[in-house]
Amino acid sequence: MTIKTLEDLFIHELSDVYSAEKQITRALPKMARAATDEKLKAAFQQHLEETQGQIERLDELVDKTEGVRIKRMKCHALEGLVEEAQEIIESVDAGPVRDAGLIGAAQKVEHYEIAAYGTLHALATQLGYQHAAQLLAQTLQEEKETDKKLTGIATKSA
Repeated sequence: MTIKTLEDLFIHELSDVYSAEKQITRALPKMARAATDEKLKAAFQQHLEETQGQIERLDELVDKTEGVRIKRMKCHALEGLVEEAQEIIESVDAGPVRDAGLIGAAQKVEHYEIAAYGTLHALATQLGYQHAAQLLAQTLQEEKETDKKLTGIATKSA
């Protein structure tokens, strides 16, 4: 995809995050099964439900924003982050060390998503896509809350 305008960039970034969310829906159940801490398992399950809602929100954004259509592409950054999480599952024995590694892997994903949704929100605002900006802000807030929850689990304050 050639990117020449802010609209092109918005569609590219939106397509990328859509792919990322789809990949996350496949990775979270594996991470939940691999975790031993019950709060961590529950956090992964809750975030899976949130992610499914975020995909629905992206679908709504596309349906209600004139001229915006998601392109078929793969988010290579998320693919790499998912591979890192899989390596932790395969190479670290079940227990607190694996859980710590899974939290780190999940927070890398959250930070990627926070950056992606922050960028998309700014672009939607610049382009005058008010409804899209509201939907993106909602998802951005959820990602920040998930990151905070993971930090709490890691520090045992959740």
